[in-house]
Amino acid sequence: MSRQVRWTYAFIDRPAESFTAACEFWTAVTGTRLSELRGEKQEFTTLLHGGADACVKVQGVVSGPGGAHLDFPVADERRFMRSAEALGAEVVADHGAWAVLRSPAGQQLCTMSWRAEATRPPVVRGSRLDQVCIDIAPSLYDAEVAFWSALLPEWRSRRGSLPEFHVLTPPAGLPVRILLQRLGEDRPATAHLDLACADIEATRAAHERLGARLVTRGSHWTVMRDPTGGTYCLTGRDPETGGLPAQGARGS
Repeated sequence: MSRQVRWTYAFIDRPAESFTAACEFWTAVTGTRLSELRGEKQEFTTLLHGGADACVKVQGVVSGPGGAHLDFPVADERRFMRSAEALGAEVVADHGAWAVLRSPAGQQLCTMSWRAEATRPPVVRGSRLDQVCIDIAPSLYDAEVAFWSALLPEWRSRRGSLPEFHVLTPPAGLPVRILLQRLGEDRPATAHLDLACADIEATRAAHERLGARLVTRGSHWTVMRDPTGGTYCLTGRDPETGGLPAQGARGS
């Protein structure tokens, strides 16, 4: 049987008034350029790499602080939607060729047709944006782990290095993986981006020169805010493989 999910996109969601600033920062840290703007309000763009297929997009949202979500280009959109609904997802908007859904914990995800994306973007200056972390209330965590694991049966689903982490690693060649994180409080699910870094401190310094701010340091990760106020993390994972050279690093 052919693989259902053929590619993955990390979507950076930021308030519409911060869209331009978000694009400037994230193109700089990922070594990309912007595609033409799309959408009724010119609210969508793709971060393009020379010689590789894109795996990151930016969206200006009209309400809320933004965050992140995943887009899944698939072999059969209807089949993927039916599977998600059967597992407890809600269809928010069905546009025929693409659709917006919500997981049982309320995390947005999208599906669309595959456009032959196949070449993963390279590591840029020692880092790679390669993970979407979904932050989940403790009361919904086990159900959300079950949902994502069943929705993506071809992905490796396993516990992380800490009890509050669960990792979904895609088949070889797909560019974005998923980290499920159990929060210490009940609140709506949100998501943020993680970058794998060969040298967290060097990457942090480079991002701060571009206007990012340090929030806090963990044992093997650093929490940052981009110039628009959006939270993301720098992790000690290997940017080439996604694996963790040091035991206990975030998302192992």
